[in-house]
Amino acid sequence: MATMIVRSTETLPIRAEADVVMVRQKARAVATEAGLGLVDVTKLVTATSELARNALIYGGGGTALIESLQDGIRKGVRLTFEDQGPGIPDIEKAMTDGYTSGSGMGLGLSGAKRLSNDFSIHSVVGQGTRVMIARWK
Repeated sequence: MATMIVRSTETLPIRAEADVVMVRQKARAVATEAGLGLVDVTKLVTATSELARNALIYGGGGTALIESLQDGIRKGVRLTFEDQGPGIPDIEKAMTDGYTSGSGMGLGLSGAKRLSNDFSIHSVVGQGTRVMIARWK
C-alpha cells in the first residue's frame, strides 16, 4: 500500500484581487510541474480562481495552501482554501447549480467540485469555511 507524500507546500494569503491572480499562477505552476496535462491544469486553475475569489468576496479574505502530492505512482495537486468569514448556513443549497448569495452566476462551489477529482467542504456559521480540492494525473 502506497503512502501519500507531500512533495511541496506553500501557503499564500488571499486579501486582494491581486492575491487571487497569484494563487491561480502558483496553482498552474505546481500542476504543470507535477505533470498534469493541459486540460487538467486548466480545470484546476479554473476551480482555484473560483474558490480564491469566494474566500476573498464572501469570506473577507483567507489563505490558500497549495500542495504537490505523490501517492504511489500518482502525482497531483491539492489546494485548501480557508477563511474566517460568516460561514455557509446551508452547504447543500450552496452546492446547487445556480445558487448564489451574491451577484455571481452561482457556479463557484458546484463548478469547482465538477472540475476536481477530490472535493470537500466544511463550514461553520460565524467561524468560516474550508474547501479542499485535488486534481490527479
